[in-house]
Amino acid sequence: MSELENLITKLLEQKTELTREQVEEQIKLKKEKIGAGYLTDQGALFLIASDYGVTLSEPLKVEMSLKDLYAGAKEISLETRVLNLSPAKQFSRKDGSPFYLRTMTVYDTNSTASVKLWDEKANLPGIENLKPGDLIKIIKAYVKSDLDGSPTINIGSGSNIETTDTKSEIPTIDTITKDISELQEGQKDLVVTGMIDGIISGMKFTNSRGQPGKALRMRIKGKEGSGMRVVIWGKDESSIPNMISQSAKVRLLGVKVKSGNQGLEIHGNDATIIEIEGGKEAEPIITRVLSISPTENGKNMILGVDNKRNLYNISDFSNSTSICVEGDVIECMPSKVYGSSITLDENSFVRKLDNDESIPSLSQLRTKINDVKIDKSYCIESIILKVPERREVQTKSGESILLSEMFVEDDTGQIWVKGWRNQARLIDKCELGEIVSITGLNAKAGLEGRIELFLTAFSKIIKKN
Repeated sequence: MSELENLITKLLEQKTELTREQVEEQIKLKKEKIGAGYLTDQGALFLIASDYGVTLSEPLKVEMSLKDLYAGAKEISLETRVLNLSPAKQFSRKDGSPFYLRTMTVYDTNSTASVKLWDEKANLPGIENLKPGDLIKIIKAYVKSDLDGSPTINIGSGSNIETTDTKSEIPTIDTITKDISELQEGQKDLVVTGMIDGIISGMKFTNSRGQPGKALRMRIKGKEGSGMRVVIWGKDESSIPNMISQSAKVRLLGVKVKSGNQGLEIHGNDATIIEIEGGKEAEPIITRVLSISPTENGKNMILGVDNKRNLYNISDFSNSTSICVEGDVIECMPSKVYGSSITLDENSFVRKLDNDESIPSLSQLRTKINDVKIDKSYCIESIILKVPERREVQTKSGESILLSEMFVEDDTGQIWVKGWRNQARLIDKCELGEIVSITGLNAKAGLEGRIELFLTAFSKIIKKN
């Protein structure tokens, strides 16, 4: 018997003049009046019982499943599996006294739920050792509505969590893992798998409350080759290995799917678990220097390519590439390799090697415009067909940023090349009719589904005689 059935039976025992059909009809009416998005059947029944002066708040004797949770339930017990776990955070009450809070996501056969562990329960012995997929028993918890109206399990002073090794029908983490191709907008509490596709980078910012924030950005692709942008809020590079190949497998535990500016995106938070194939120590990289773009603060941004035609974005913070010129073949020991992104710092070294014919030169690497595909990086050579245009674009936050664009073609097709902010200045130097070689372009979907090329910090425009 489900928990709802148990509760209806208790109400009928105390109000014998009611029938089950009448109670079910009143549940329907109560939800219609208040709104189905805010009230479960169990929650509606509690309100109905209160109307009749009946209390249904005594401890429940049966174990619940996650789909039966409702705000107001007390002393519930349930068996579930861990999906992810956030670090414990310290906050202050209105009177200034501190308290701790840790959040956890759990799942069972067909549902997920958020769990909040308060005060000393946030630092239960062994809580840090819980792993995704671990089977646990939550004992004597209570349920409240979260900000979005969903029921949230709360672990307070009278509650507890225990690990268990009993047999369970709740699926394992591997069983619930989804490929990128299976994702749909609005899904949450997902376990997603794919492969690294391009650059991994960290981001620091100030949030709307004026507090510093951080995020980890990457792109992953699925079995069918389709890619998706990923943003994990509250995480940085310390959450991932120092050495990650361009096709490394990745699994994200505890993420959701939402619509972004360029289609569906995967978003996570500080509780999201990131599993990426990789090593702690970086390994030497041999690459040909295709272009070198110095920044205003003297840092070299280098586009390189290896003998498998993989493009690399090399950020040199140590000036160790000052010995290099475009076309050189170099061996470098980076401090970090994140997919196609390489970082050189004071602990890195760079040395020039003899020319290696197996590594393509820039002329061998150029792509014809007709062969450009979305979400890839390219080098092209083309002629400018329209006078480059420059304008200011206002973002949602009210910031005005520069955008320059020019229309170019080669013997296979035509395409727009665009540059934001500092990259806009590169286009400003170009003129109608010039033949230009452009390195380090990213292809993205533009207006009306057409492909457009965007300059990056590693791009360089070279005018041909």
